[in-house]
Amino acid sequence: MSATARWTMPGRIEVLGKHTDYGGGRVLVCAVDRGVTVHAERIDGPAGTLQASTDAYPGMLRLAAGTAPDLPPGHWGRYVHTVVERLGANFGPLPAARLTITSDLPPASGMSSSSALLTGTALALADLADLPATEAWTSQIPDRVALAGYAASIENGKTFGALAGRPGVGTSGGSLDHTGMLAGHDGMISYAEFDPMQILDQVALPEGWSFVVAVSGVLAEKTGAAQASYNRGPALLGQILERWNRETGRADDSLQGALRSLVREDLEAPLAEDETRWEPLRRLAAEGAERDRLDQFLLESAVLVPRAHRALRGGDLDALAAAVDASQRLAETHLGNQVPETIALVRHATALGARAASSFGAGFGGSVWALVPTPDADAFAADWIDRYRAAGTAPSVASALVTRPGAPGRRVEPVAGRVDLGGTSGLSRAPDGVPTQRLPNDE
Repeated sequence: MSATARWTMPGRIEVLGKHTDYGGGRVLVCAVDRGVTVHAERIDGPAGTLQASTDAYPGMLRLAAGTAPDLPPGHWGRYVHTVVERLGANFGPLPAARLTITSDLPPASGMSSSSALLTGTALALADLADLPATEAWTSQIPDRVALAGYAASIENGKTFGALAGRPGVGTSGGSLDHTGMLAGHDGMISYAEFDPMQILDQVALPEGWSFVVAVSGVLAEKTGAAQASYNRGPALLGQILERWNRETGRADDSLQGALRSLVREDLEAPLAEDETRWEPLRRLAAEGAERDRLDQFLLESAVLVPRAHRALRGGDLDALAAAVDASQRLAETHLGNQVPETIALVRHATALGARAASSFGAGFGGSVWALVPTPDADAFAADWIDRYRAAGTAPSVASALVTRPGAPGRRVEPVAGRVDLGGTSGLSRAPDGVPTQRLPNDE
């Protein structure tokens, strides 16, 4: 077995595809150029025990498989413990280990530092135990797309293939985050679908353009106060799917599968945008929240994401901007996961001349991306945050960064005789600099 293992796992930007992944739908997602680093080393001790530390919080956590940690909801140690429990249940007890975790993702950024922590921890511990060399692993996780699906199942608690599920972190999310972190290419945006789970295309962000990300500073932990609001979306789609299968006698795994059965053609074809084809599904949704949630899913997955993909593939920024604008309006009117701060950031970005702008992630806080010419990006970032703060409602921790699509998660070989983790922690700090224990909401 390996003595040490180290993985760097990037954050991600959901370019488009708001809350479509857990319905089997389509997304555009890319990694960013910063993330979480997890260094694992074998230590003496009972199998399934773990020591873990981060420079965001003093002291060392001691965790053990089979023993529930005495930690509050949202504590970063719960993500680590969830990994230990799931890997041990699926592959046998893990060797005793010490984890050291750092990050250069900004806290409360919406760029998924929580999923990056969980995924980086899973891969570092798997390497430490040489799990990827076993038949039990390779038979179920043959490639990066499958690896993303398995990482998502650790988080949401679902069974993956023959790998039995067990309690996750409390959210009913999909695989967008993990796909963006693991299955893309440096400099590219992944066009992905989740029923079946696959990468449909890799497309470059047009040369000369960058994403500026404004971190709203509004913290809404998806395993904390916002969990019920977050989980309501998957629950509504699940109710409609259950009704669909019962009334049609089908056994579709997702609403994307149901949609495909209605279109009966390539979902890239124009016929897929014919909303009259969707009526058998729409009739099953009650007026109000159910209908709004279904309509947002159908329009986002079947119309807006494919249009945005074609626009990126053809370099048509006008068409991209139109799709992004429609998606943002649906998030505000139908999805209902926006807060005044993210709505304001989109408006400010447009007023400052961004080619397109959209909130992303779980919602109820988080961030907004804006597409800006690369030479103007730094100045735009400063002006954007200045305007946001001038409105008088911006939290003090609001910030902005510039990025282009980055490299996927990767194993990092440590320098002999030295552990240099670098970076600053992405686990959250209170505004006064006192470290807290919680991860930001960054689905």
